[in-house]
Amino acid sequence: MRRPLVAGNWKMHGTRASVAELIKGLRQLALPSGVEVAVFPPCLYINQVVAGLEGKSIAVGAQNCAVEPMQGALTGEIAPSQLADAACSLVLVGHSERRQILGERDDILSRKFAAAQSCGLVPVLCVGETLEQRQAGKTLEVVAGQLGSVIEELGVGAFARAVVAYEPVWAIGTGLTATPQQAQDVHAAIRAQLAAENAEVARGVRILYGGSVKAANAAELFGMPDIDGGLIGGASLNADEFGAICRAAGN
Repeated sequence: MRRPLVAGNWKMHGTRASVAELIKGLRQLALPSGVEVAVFPPCLYINQVVAGLEGKSIAVGAQNCAVEPMQGALTGEIAPSQLADAACSLVLVGHSERRQILGERDDILSRKFAAAQSCGLVPVLCVGETLEQRQAGKTLEVVAGQLGSVIEELGVGAFARAVVAYEPVWAIGTGLTATPQQAQDVHAAIRAQLAAENAEVARGVRILYGGSVKAANAAELFGMPDIDGGLIGGASLNADEFGAICRAAGN
């Protein structure tokens, strides 16, 4: 049985004051015991969040990591080993904003994925298609290519210690959401692609849905057989809304 995971990606949001207020709200939440909960603050506030959530069953992750696992001469980057030292346990790899806006390529993302795992972090590999690609009927082709690049470089066994997040680019921050069945179809295809290489890995890997998930639509999305939780954007900046989404995953 795969344990649901609800992860809040705070993106480039927060000040010391607003992060302190959000931590206060998160500490007050009654979270379902059967759901793993994590938050991904901007790296500047990781230490503040780790300290503020001490004793609360909420993991802390990073939104990005360097391609090299250990510290060294790579100005502006943060090594996975440094993230682990700061008590992070997960890291996002390949979020669409980094693919689309910053041009991160599949080969770079495979290196980040491997570097994260080598330091004990769980990579959350983000995959998803643009609106143009969906309209052209290329959704499954695009997602399979993004997933396949990591399988080709690192082997399917790497996904025994990883999470996959399907985020249709057209549904991120737009208010648009894939229907539960649209999301399920892609999640099922991801699991089938992994199963073609290793059925046991495919059964165990958690696949999250991201893209304008809110308390109002979370239960229906999480009710799909291959959707194991969510990667939550804007709604994770509101503790009450985020808590409601976590409870939906628990049901």
